[in-house]
Amino acid sequence: MSGSYDDSVGVEVSSDSFWEVGNYKRTVKRIDDGHRLCNDLMNCIHERARIEKVYAQQLTEWAKRWKQLVEKGPQYGTVERAWCAFMSEAEKVSELHLEVKGSLMNEDFEKIKNWQKEAFHKQMMGGFKETKEAEDGFRKAQKPWAKKLKEVEAAKKAYHAACKEEKLAISRETNSKADPALNPEQLKKLQDKVERSKQDVLKTKEKYEKSLKELDNATPQYMENMEQVFEQCQQFEEKRLRFFREVLLEVQKHLDLSNVASYKNIYRELEQNIKTADAVEDLRWFRANQGPGMSMNWPQFEEWSADLNRTLSRREKKAASDGVTLTGINQTGDQVSQPNKHSSVSSYEKNQSYPTDWSDEESNNPFSSTDANGDTNPFDEDTSSTMEVRVRALYDYEGQEQDELSFKAGDELTKMENEDEQGWCKGRLDNGQVGLYPANYVEPIQ
Repeated sequence: MSGSYDDSVGVEVSSDSFWEVGNYKRTVKRIDDGHRLCNDLMNCIHERARIEKVYAQQLTEWAKRWKQLVEKGPQYGTVERAWCAFMSEAEKVSELHLEVKGSLMNEDFEKIKNWQKEAFHKQMMGGFKETKEAEDGFRKAQKPWAKKLKEVEAAKKAYHAACKEEKLAISRETNSKADPALNPEQLKKLQDKVERSKQDVLKTKEKYEKSLKELDNATPQYMENMEQVFEQCQQFEEKRLRFFREVLLEVQKHLDLSNVASYKNIYRELEQNIKTADAVEDLRWFRANQGPGMSMNWPQFEEWSADLNRTLSRREKKAASDGVTLTGINQTGDQVSQPNKHSSVSSYEKNQSYPTDWSDEESNNPFSSTDANGDTNPFDEDTSSTMEVRVRALYDYEGQEQDELSFKAGDELTKMENEDEQGWCKGRLDNGQVGLYPANYVEPIQ
């Protein structure tokens, strides 16, 4: 037979057994499956590595955001440090998961990729060299036995056909004996047909038995050859299975952070940071920095000075009303006030702010008169040096302080001084009242 001989053509497969002609293809297909399984395992590891990377990034982002929130929030002291320890844990665990991602891709993934490249060799015409070698090995081992099997199948077919023909001839002869219309010559022909059929049955039976015997004799060699090729495939598959087991164990080691000393230290340190939180210590700190332990510039007697008897500008008034800084006086005891991110001036302290030249004996109202008739005004000292301009009110304005004017939209008044840095102008109403008003509430009269 030539090399183009197909051992499966003309052979009826009667079972699912490996020994049936062509059923070795399942073993050959396992080689192609092994290559595909390498790809599947690499894809599996790659997806896990991507998950590790995303998780690490999310941990880092979470730690950064919450660290800022806690540091800027109202929590303080040792409990704040314990809370922030969770963010530190996240940052460290993030680094470990990035290391896991690196190990999966740089070690495990690359190891499988290189092993696959070394174990499977692609051919120019497609497929793998290992697959073709196994296919050719099985075909060569099966070819002689398959040839004899075809002979057996043909002999069996001929024998069964002869038996069928014999039975048909006997039936015709029997029926002809009961038919008086048949002449002796026709009856003789039927009898000869029966005799020939019997001889054909004997010949085909003998040939069938002979071919079957030859097949039985060839079977041990067939089995030995098939076993040999199968064992070669088994050895190739064993290498893959053992390699997969080795790689999976390495992946397990890379994923198992419970055996990483630094991972255990992270949570040991986290536990220690949480246990150091001390409510008594935090309350003591709050008392010293935000409570009765804070220093205070208690009011003291101050002598009158000529420098204090002056008119405050609008800007000076605004700066004075923004609050005071308490310095100089420390309370007796161990508590010392220290600046920190939570220190601030309370609303009570802001409401208690006073100009440094405040005096209970002198009125510092710039609009207060120096005599009972109110003929003089501090603003009159500067009117001669500024050009006066007539303006018209664009909106209603209600003075909020004693030194501010009140007017309605459309009212006219005289601007006496230009706008200062805080956006206020000095003006005079037609009734003679002098004071301040918002510069953007009026427009010049054309």
